[in-house]
Amino acid sequence: MSRASSDIAGLLGSRICHDLISPIGAISNGVELLSMAGAGSGPEIGLIAQSVDHAAARIAFFRVAFGAAGAGQSITAAEAGRILADLTRDTRLTFDWQPKGALPRAEVKLAFLLLNCIETALPRGGTVTATRGEDGGWRLHAAAERLRIDAAMWAALPRPYTATGLGAAEVQFLLAPLVAADLGRRIGTALTDTSVEVTF
Repeated sequence: MSRASSDIAGLLGSRICHDLISPIGAISNGVELLSMAGAGSGPEIGLIAQSVDHAAARIAFFRVAFGAAGAGQSITAAEAGRILADLTRDTRLTFDWQPKGALPRAEVKLAFLLLNCIETALPRGGTVTATRGEDGGWRLHAAAERLRIDAAMWAALPRPYTATGLGAAEVQFLLAPLVAADLGRRIGTALTDTSVEVTF
């Protein structure tokens, strides 16, 4: 995938997320109106509300991870942390998001793609800590009692264009090395039986 193709993929991701968030928001508003009218107290409405909230959180995450990130664009650390908190609400996965202030959106995009990679290794949940040093270097560290590691995918992560045979659920392993290359960064990985560490 060339730089131009990567840019097109980002624009496509932004377009899809933009078009989906409006109807998801409308459904959420409808559920809220039903609740205010006294018709939304049953378990069915609760299930719909929970599903809508999860869908909105996932789209917000995808918009950053797979959307366009132009030069000079930024995102606040608070907004990124809020997206991750919404994403993991009522799950066994926890993100300890520690970066502060305004962050380059392209760096957060790469961090989110790598968090998406780490998520695949934590089928039973776990804790993922994200930090950013004063030099701009990122460290993502996950710990869990049991990990699920696909060695071939993780081996290809530091090397652009080397991942093969990936399905749609693993596309982040293909995109992350390309985004890192665009930023002039190199992804580093360290895997053990109970932890995953990714740096860039």
